[in-house]
Amino acid sequence: MIQEPIVFIDGEAGTTGLGIRERLMSLPVRIHSVDPTRRKDPEARAEAMAASDLVVLCLPDEASREAVGMIDRIAAGGGRAPKILDASTAFRTAPGWVYGFPELTADQPEAIMQAERVSNPGCYPTGAVALLRPLVDAGIVPADMAISINAVSGYTGGGRTMIEAQERDGGPPFLLYGLNLSHKHVPEIREHARLTRRPLFVPSVGHFPRGMIVSVPLHLDQLSRRVTGADLRGILEERYVASAFVSVCEAEPVLTADALAGSDRMELRVHEDAHHHHVVLTARLDNLGKGASGAAIQNIALMLGVSPGKAPL
Repeated sequence: MIQEPIVFIDGEAGTTGLGIRERLMSLPVRIHSVDPTRRKDPEARAEAMAASDLVVLCLPDEASREAVGMIDRIAAGGGRAPKILDASTAFRTAPGWVYGFPELTADQPEAIMQAERVSNPGCYPTGAVALLRPLVDAGIVPADMAISINAVSGYTGGGRTMIEAQERDGGPPFLLYGLNLSHKHVPEIREHARLTRRPLFVPSVGHFPRGMIVSVPLHLDQLSRRVTGADLRGILEERYVASAFVSVCEAEPVLTADALAGSDRMELRVHEDAHHHHVVLTARLDNLGKGASGAAIQNIALMLGVSPGKAPL
């Protein structure tokens, strides 16, 4: 009888960890947990890691680095080191780590399957990279083009402090942040969209729990060759035609950010003003779905060689 692979979520009590644990019920795996009173006990965590086939890290950046160090010590001591899926920002541009966006290229799923260490993408970069990478690869968007990215997310992506602030009476209806223009997701977007010029990224938070829209405005006359919005849409359709999670949809005059709340899918659109040669690319997703836990389940299934139990919501 084939034994089901064992998964340990280090940080399973957080928002992303809880989402991953819930979704793991759709996979043929066993979840290894430690006693809640020992969740921060290094010895208990190390024992759980050593007993698992895959460890999912749902921790702050520095804590993720420390956890990877624990796994390195297991291997150095002669133990069998588990595979790692890290949900923090710590390793998304690090050498030796595979970027966990299966739709990135045609061979990315195989790279994730073979990897020992995979970094789960950020929510904002998931939308930005999905829109830009195919157009850069096609030679339509110059890698050194000045790119502006605007995004709005539900407040659940901001952690406990933001959630508490938003759920109090009188929580702010809209919050523009990252105005030092040094958001931690910029290096990730730049690297995986293959941009040689640093993009300008302006994130925001709305007074709704879940959902996200990432938008990229473009002047068609600044692209590498003459194209229309239909041409851009065709390139995106070709890239994602086989994906069960990413779809290219008809442009709409109005988009609500929370329409995919609770879903693990992402919708891409090309909105065009042909007269003025303007387009706006948009990606709509759930910041806790395809932007976090849903993406993690895609990666876990690939890393363990198991099939998801059901189609994405």
